[in-house]
Amino acid sequence: MAIGDAVRARAVHDDCWYVDTGMYDVEEYGSVYLVDGDRPALVDTGLGTNVERVLDLLEAAGVAPEALDVIALTHVHLDHAGGAGPLVEACPNATVFVHESGARHLVDPARLWAGTKQAVGDQIDYYTEPTPIPESRIETLTDGDAIDLGDHRLRARHAPGHAPHQVVFDAPELDAVFTADAAGIYTPSTDEVHVTSPPPNFDLDGALDDVAMLADLDRTWLCYAHYGPARTDARLDEYATTLETWVEAVETARADRSDDEAVVEHFVETVETPAVWSDHKARAEVAMNVRGVLTYLDRHGEDA
Repeated sequence: MAIGDAVRARAVHDDCWYVDTGMYDVEEYGSVYLVDGDRPALVDTGLGTNVERVLDLLEAAGVAPEALDVIALTHVHLDHAGGAGPLVEACPNATVFVHESGARHLVDPARLWAGTKQAVGDQIDYYTEPTPIPESRIETLTDGDAIDLGDHRLRARHAPGHAPHQVVFDAPELDAVFTADAAGIYTPSTDEVHVTSPPPNFDLDGALDDVAMLADLDRTWLCYAHYGPARTDARLDEYATTLETWVEAVETARADRSDDEAVVEHFVETVETPAVWSDHKARAEVAMNVRGVLTYLDRHGEDA
């Protein structure tokens, strides 16, 4: 599957589609899903730079823009919600659903844009500044709320270990869960799950709680925002171990080095990343995840 390909994920369900949005100009990093139910729904939107590929996904599934009813955002980080503003304009009947703590950032995205520039560094070149969404087009969610799609449901489960405004969407009729960033980053070409721990809100205990919640849902399929559907199998147990090992490694490296930039550089130079990602993306991903753990350790130390 290549950038821009929109496919029906028949192994999951005939009503489940997704597209490789080509996020950060690499394959196997960004996916947007369509649940083609009685009320068609997108899950996430990708970056604002990838909107045409999301509209191509609708076209491939035979869903006219005006027929889209729901844009379900797992959280407001711009790699998940950056395209929401343009899609609201292109899809005049769609309502945006988002966790209640994230809605204000869609109405006025100025703080979100500033925080994104700080968190992603020179990766900001891949982004477009988000456009505000009218409050009248937004519905808020809290833990347990369900979006009724007629023949399908998307039930929001709060998953704040990655960000306080993150939910995952349990889809019982698909026997799947749309994992946002709560289950890590999956690369199909290597069949590996990689850690995600960006600043400023990554919290190890919360992230582990989110993984346990996903396991309790006991769905056959994990639909990763990064990237694509995969059978659950033992992936959640493995990811919990990966998270703990990762945080311990960063903490140990910090104790052995003179400053945090040396810690970041150590992992940038030593962590193996998927060949399908560009060198620029891989290095930026690792650096961002190290900084997220360092921020967590600082906060955790203050709370001790």
